[in-house]
Amino acid sequence: MRDVIIACDFSSKQETLAFLDNFSDVKPFVKIGMELFYSEGPSIVTEIKDRGHKVFLDLKLHDIPNTVHKAMKNVAKLGVDMTNVHASGTVEMMRQAQLAIDEVNPSTILIAVTQLTSTSEEIMKQDLLINETLNNTVAHYAKNAQKAGLKGVVCSPLEARLVADACGKDFISVTPGIRFDDASKGDQKRVTTPAMAKEIGSSYIVVGRPITAAANPVEAYNRCVIEFVGE
Repeated sequence: MRDVIIACDFSSKQETLAFLDNFSDVKPFVKIGMELFYSEGPSIVTEIKDRGHKVFLDLKLHDIPNTVHKAMKNVAKLGVDMTNVHASGTVEMMRQAQLAIDEVNPSTILIAVTQLTSTSEEIMKQDLLINETLNNTVAHYAKNAQKAGLKGVVCSPLEARLVADACGKDFISVTPGIRFDDASKGDQKRVTTPAMAKEIGSSYIVVGRPITAAANPVEAYNRCVIEFVGE
């Protein structure tokens, strides 16, 4: 179970659909994040799904359990293939999110964000007052997500093996922070290449600018697939 998810972090439907028009022979799994969703609304999910793409709706819900339960019902009605919450929202919040999925669209994969790939251990300690190590925190949050009934977590590819050790090899790890070995890290702190993510054990990699900003996006996507999936 491995796949490459393209992060369509565009500001408008026009930009997004123009980018997806590059892909005529294959329909990549795509991520729709806050910027695009808040700009275009739920209709952008429907339109991309109608084009034949799987959709990861990346809204990172984080609120009181009752609010997240109600919000997640609306997300599930969109028929998304994957969506997420913040693991720091507590086990009960994650449980209520999963219950909403189960009630509306059980085929949607619900995962939880452990620590953002822009967060370093130093930032965690100074800004969030979390004095545990980053690895211990990620493992604990993953176990909480599993306890709540979720299928997996979002983590750095550097922590995918740690998550598998903590929760078992069938527990999904979705890993952003992917860069080719000849590219800049940008604003990410904990990154690796598609090939290294495969070796470490990521289930899915989420790739944004290395594909979306490439001179030839299809070629860049295919490079990711070859390095990560091996086909």
